[in-house]
Amino acid sequence: MMTRLASRGLRRKRARMFQYDTTIDPAADNTSHGLLLSLVGADRRVLDLGCATGYLAEALGANGCTVSGVEYVPEAAEKARPFLEKLVVADLNDFDLVAEFGAGTFDVLVFGDVLEHLLDPVSVLRSAVPLLAPGGSVVISIPNVAHGSLRLALLQGRWRYTDTGLLDRTHIRFFTRRSLLELLASAGLAPVDVRRTTADPLGVEVQIDAAELPAGVVEWLAGQPDADTYQFVVRAVVDDAESAVTQLAHRAADAEERLQRAERERDTEREARLAAEHDVETLRSTAGFRALTVPRRWYAAARRATSRGRA
Repeated sequence: MMTRLASRGLRRKRARMFQYDTTIDPAADNTSHGLLLSLVGADRRVLDLGCATGYLAEALGANGCTVSGVEYVPEAAEKARPFLEKLVVADLNDFDLVAEFGAGTFDVLVFGDVLEHLLDPVSVLRSAVPLLAPGGSVVISIPNVAHGSLRLALLQGRWRYTDTGLLDRTHIRFFTRRSLLELLASAGLAPVDVRRTTADPLGVEVQIDAAELPAGVVEWLAGQPDADTYQFVVRAVVDDAESAVTQLAHRAADAEERLQRAERERDTEREARLAAEHDVETLRSTAGFRALTVPRRWYAAARRATSRGRA
């Protein structure tokens, strides 16, 4: 049975459901929607779980996909209906997906910014996995609670919910890269492609008083893993009995972290070199430095004269 807290959250989502309505630019490579389209691919049988007003289903249809959908908010579902082969209005927290759609029906299951709204995302994922045909995959987008903006806000004692974004008022679950991988493993899934959207920690909807932050903290934050990761977008497959896929996924995640660290160190070294070069040029342009060069020339001339005298 749904708790009062979750029920209130879902009612608030219903009241603001058109705030989730949007249009998609398929060519955008730094949006969760663009990455979702890329990971789903073309000509797939897709189930869009939490399909909202159908904006993703419409874009998937343009890619040759056949899309069905599940949506909790009736008004949003009706707007999505023209883009769906089959539409079910239901609460994913308490719904038998296999009984409704049948096992092995879909090539791709999409949870686009949905799992963070659910009471038990692991259970929902587990219940959805039997819907996959052999070789099928689950594609997920989910906010990163470790984004730098939230770390800075917490330093200032702030945790303020907003209508949309990282601290959407209807979010009841929160994920980092590590806890997302743990969620997938708990559902018997292994990620095979982990992507991310990025955003400047000082340039998003989270309220921060940048002028009041301690000296150096923003620079320190820039060197932390996933500080600029706004959302994760993941394609996962059913894990095999030997967990080989999971091991490969964890190796890939570790490699990604090492790559990010190396890129940050390279950028830091480059910035230090440029700063040193700037300091040298600034010094050379000063009157004091130019004055020093005159005695050096005199000294060189004196040495040459002395050498000739000795000869």
